[in-house]
Order: sequence, then C-alpha cells, then structure tokens
Amino acid sequence: MTLKDIRKRIDAIDDRILQLLQARMEQVLMASRHKKEVEDAQREQEIFDRIRAGVTSLVEAEFGEKIFELIIGESKRLQNEGRRLMAFQGEHGAYGEEASRAWDSEMVPFPCATFEEVFERVQAGLCDMGIVPVENTWGGSVDRVNRLLIHTDLCVAGAAALCIRHCLLALPDTDHREIRSVYSHPQALSQCRRFLARNHLDPVAYPDTAGAGRMLSETRPKRSAVIASRLCADIYGLEIIKENIQDMEKNITRFLVLSRKPAQEGDKCSIVFATEHKAGTLFNVLQVFAGKAINLTRIESIPNEPGDYAFFLDFEGSDRDPSVEKALAQVQKMTTRFRLMGCYTERRIP
Repeated sequence: MTLKDIRKRIDAIDDRILQLLQARMEQVLMASRHKKEVEDAQREQEIFDRIRAGVTSLVEAEFGEKIFELIIGESKRLQNEGRRLMAFQGEHGAYGEEASRAWDSEMVPFPCATFEEVFERVQAGLCDMGIVPVENTWGGSVDRVNRLLIHTDLCVAGAAALCIRHCLLALPDTDHREIRSVYSHPQALSQCRRFLARNHLDPVAYPDTAGAGRMLSETRPKRSAVIASRLCADIYGLEIIKENIQDMEKNITRFLVLSRKPAQEGDKCSIVFATEHKAGTLFNVLQVFAGKAINLTRIESIPNEPGDYAFFLDFEGSDRDPSVEKALAQVQKMTTRFRLMGCYTERRIP
C-alpha cells in the first residue's frame, strides 16, 4: 500500500467523521423537542464518563474529552438557536434534500427512512415541515405519497418544481474507462437508459440515489459508479464524471411542503375530494371551476379503498378570492368528502 492509498483512506474516514457529526447534531435538535432546558449536567457527565471508559491506546481520555467539549458546546449553540427542521425521505444528498434547501435554506433538512415517517414527524411536531414528491414528468404520480395525502390532516404550505439533473458520480481519481457497474434507484436508471447503453454500463438497482452514493463512499466497490445529484457528490466526497446524463432534458419533480399550519397567503390551491358513484358527478365538479374561469393545473384520481377513489385537484387562485370561495362552497355541497389542503406559493427551482 502506497502513501497515496493511505491518504485516500484517511480522506474517506474524515468524510465519514463529518457525516457522523452532522447526524449527531440532527439528533441533538430532535432531542431538544423533548426537553424544556438546553442545559443538562447529568447527561453531560454521562457522556464524559462513557468517553473515559472507551479510551484506546491512541485516543487518550484527555484528548477525547477536549473533542467532546467542543461537540457539546456546538450542540448547545444549535439548540439555543431554535433551528427549524424540514423532514424529507431518503439519505442526505437525495433530491428531496435539494428541494428542501432550495425552498428554505435556513431550515435543517432531516432525513427519514420512509414517506410515512415524514408525515408522522411533522404531525407530531418533531419536525416543523416536511417535503414530499407528488409527481414527476416521466414517472407520473408518486402513488404512496398521494395515498398518504388522502388521510392526513397536514396542510400544504408550499410547492416546489425541481429540475432533476442526474450525474454520474465515482470515487476520486477513478478512471472512467474502467467503470462497469452503475448503482441507483430504478427510476433514475430508467431515466438514463440511453446513456448507460451508449457507454456499455451495467445498471444495478439500489433503494435510492443518495443511498447509492453513500454506499459507494463507504464500501468502495471496484469499477463502480452511481447516478445521483450534484449535492450527493459534495456530501460523500465523490467526483462528477458527467452531468445531465438523463435521456430527456425535461425532467421535473413536483414537491409539496407539508405543515401543521396553513400558509398565510398564496396564489395556488389544492383540494382532495370524493364523489358519489354516479355518471357525470366528476364532470359537474369540473364544470364549476370552468364556469368561474378558474384554471386547473392538475387533476389526479387515486384509489383509496376497493371501489373508492379520491380526486386531487390543483388550480390557480387564492382562497380569499370571492369567485374561488364560491366555487369551493359549491363543490363541497356536490362531494361526499372534501378538504382544502392549502392555498400556497409554488416555486420553480432551476
């Protein structure tokens, strides 16, 4: 093993240390939601006792204590700042995190294993907001998220249309000519099918794009790369071999921002409703909006239970507009179940 190889390993360990510090600070902010005071002398003593008990021949107790004094000090600072959390599904580096950062750079993106967890954390007040994908120009609607939206009490407080730009990422100093296998989420692999075929690369399915990036940085499989975001490259110390490798240029995912409280104002509304199983009921609902010249931007039917469908409808306008108020009141009388999910602002994120 050469000095260069050893330094590569050190760099990988340093990257992992930073990722673990990030994860620790996230849990610190989560813990602050469960306690009244930032200061907790007993808890600090427990940490230092554990550090002293876990010393090794290379990491002495005094050195370990100095490091954790800094870590605990920074933890207190973050808790005192009252940082707000935005839940997203996936690992750090996911497109959900990109959307979160673009929506509000002051909020701390908080990773969740599932979409259900995103909803649960926001509902419980453990996260201030959540951000979830609802549709993609290629893949269509995100069925699991839309099913969760049918039954949630959370409000839609915003929306973001994110342009997805897939990148081919590899470990530093990788010779791109030696790459044979490419890991990513099946949808990302499908969206880059022509690029992979043209370069004779074998697609390997992985649960999510950012998770593939993390796996590559930690397990370092040979002759391998991943398809993920530019943010993923920054987080996991990967090199961008090629940007914008998706087969078609227009690849947009629309995200909804969830909150326990509605937005104060907006120019777009979302509703969810159900109708009787009679011919023309949905047409009659749509005719109400057409009669008041309200522009519909999305209509989606989602199976709720066997034989039962819920309809999502987005339209331009404010719920404070008299014509919109009248339309919603009229539609509510025509439906068996109706909920205004929110009136909000939608942003297009380049």
